[in-house]
Amino acid sequence: MSGATWKALPWVVLLTLASACGDDEKAPTAVEYGKLLFHDARLSESQFNSFSCSTCHATTPTPQGGRMNSGYTLYNVVGRGSWWGGYETNLLDAVNFCYVSFMRGVQKLPADSPQSRALYEYLSSISPDTTSPALPYTVVKDVRDVPRGSAERGRAVYQAACQECHGETHTGKGRLTELASILPEVTRNYDETFPGIPHSLVIIEKVRHGQFFGVGGNMPAYSVEALSDEDLGALLAYLGL
Repeated sequence: MSGATWKALPWVVLLTLASACGDDEKAPTAVEYGKLLFHDARLSESQFNSFSCSTCHATTPTPQGGRMNSGYTLYNVVGRGSWWGGYETNLLDAVNFCYVSFMRGVQKLPADSPQSRALYEYLSSISPDTTSPALPYTVVKDVRDVPRGSAERGRAVYQAACQECHGETHTGKGRLTELASILPEVTRNYDETFPGIPHSLVIIEKVRHGQFFGVGGNMPAYSVEALSDEDLGALLAYLGL
């Protein structure tokens, strides 16, 4: 998708795919290549990117392992009539929104590149229904505080929605990248960075709007459909905010 060719694929990966094909040493199919790209952060050429498509999207009818992803599952994604809550009516444009906004892609992925075509073939392979309903995407326009819930529920929400990128609370152990904030310790500097604003509102801003309002980092936004106010309130209770 970035205009690169097969040679841009890491040689170790190519050898792995070739060996998996057996004695015939057939080249990976477009679907296999697309699946590889889907799971590889190196789809983006930015050295600062740590996200792959699979960071935010499942490929099964429902996310596995209880995950609460910021993005919808991409199962049957090709058959939808629109994406991003109707804001995008072309699938590649929807992909490019993620690619540029979150994966730090410098330029949009062209439609005629091998990567674009392979990704499309892979997404088609997990879209058995030729037509599937478009899905809502509700952005919270004005950030507001939410009622606190059960800290026990909040712990489960953290593990399902936050831990893959931020790692364990207090230590960040296992986080996706060292640039990912350690929670809730990141709030220690908020009085200086965001004077007069409750720490919880900064976190809510970050969750609801991601990187779009400049609250640090490159986090994707969580819509109401991805994370309810109830679960957000439970998460804040777990974080002690």
